[in-house]
Amino acid sequence: MRIVVGISGASGAIYGLRLLERLRAREGVEIHLILTRSGEKTLFLETGKSAADARGLAHLSYSMEDIGCCLASGSYPTDAMVVAPCSIHTMSAIATGISSNLLVRAADVALKERRKLVLMVRESPLHLGHLRNMTALAEMGAIIAPPIPGFYSDPRTVMDIVDHSVDRVLDLIGLPDREARRWEGPKH
Repeated sequence: MRIVVGISGASGAIYGLRLLERLRAREGVEIHLILTRSGEKTLFLETGKSAADARGLAHLSYSMEDIGCCLASGSYPTDAMVVAPCSIHTMSAIATGISSNLLVRAADVALKERRKLVLMVRESPLHLGHLRNMTALAEMGAIIAPPIPGFYSDPRTVMDIVDHSVDRVLDLIGLPDREARRWEGPKH
């Protein structure tokens, strides 16, 4: 599978990093990374990891200005795109079709080609404009998947909480993890 991962500047860079790590551990997955400048800064501030660390987990990475690359064309086949985390700025640009950089253009391509687009929107609270943009995106076929943890898996660490959301994203893009902790009903 060919998966595009975008990391924007919203808080929650660990979601993008962890998704890259989990995808990299899978055989048969080719990872294309688009990392915004704000995403680079947030990644370092929140995890201590550099842009080079993130790029090292991808098979291919692109600059935001590279709007002539393969990901900017619908003729280049990909299986899914995930923006993790997805800032409100990025979400709003995708919702309105403002393809001013490669991350937004690649998301626009995913939508127009009817490919899976998962947005891990990281913002709270949300005002009506945010909600309207989310509605527009859902109507266009995007999957809005904020990283909201489930506590039924009895998380013990922050990484358990992160992995819960990443596991859900892996399910959404068709790469479920057999080791994911899942709800199995109440224990008697």
